[in-house]
Amino acid sequence: MDSFQIDHKRIDRVGFPEIIYGASKTSEVIVEILQDYIRKGDNALVTKVQEEKGAYLMSHFPKAHFDALSSMFLLEYEEAKLQDCGIGIIAAGTSDLFIVNEVYYTLAYLGLKADRIVDIGVAGLYRLLEKLDLLKQYKVLVVIAGFEGALPTVIGGLLPQPIIAVPASVGYGVAAGGKAALDSMLASCANGITVVNIDNGCGAALAAYRIYSQLQR
Repeated sequence: MDSFQIDHKRIDRVGFPEIIYGASKTSEVIVEILQDYIRKGDNALVTKVQEEKGAYLMSHFPKAHFDALSSMFLLEYEEAKLQDCGIGIIAAGTSDLFIVNEVYYTLAYLGLKADRIVDIGVAGLYRLLEKLDLLKQYKVLVVIAGFEGALPTVIGGLLPQPIIAVPASVGYGVAAGGKAALDSMLASCANGITVVNIDNGCGAALAAYRIYSQLQR
């Protein structure tokens, strides 16, 4: 029995290829999957790759790219070939960088270069206000925040673009590993914000990509 079955036709159905969830797969199975992609001449993205798995994969695919901060592994990554897309990745603090990079590399896998703007959370609101003219230029915003998760609501009350909010598992006590931020974003009084699951940078990137793709029609 085969240990995996890749959905190579997903791109024909929904506009983007299958992405491999690596956290619960063995290193050996991931290698087999990646070899299948190579045989077909395709790039591949593996998410949630633990550091030891990343080192193992890089030993088998030395020309690949592994970002240990976000646990993202790409068979092929050349930043110079990415297309500017008008998607902004906004984060409340530098503690959220692991999600920022997950969003960034998911979009990079799809050929798009997003901008990363970090450390403009509501605890220093002036920093956000100083960036408003810049943020107005983007077509889609992915907004990441932990603790009470207020940043998407504030941006949603100031700017008109589609906003995809990502609650981060950053904070302590009643922050509850991102649950407080998730509840806050779901209860936002800024209308029209889309919310993904805790730490789901990949899902947020794919939501942004769906919107971006429709805007190109």
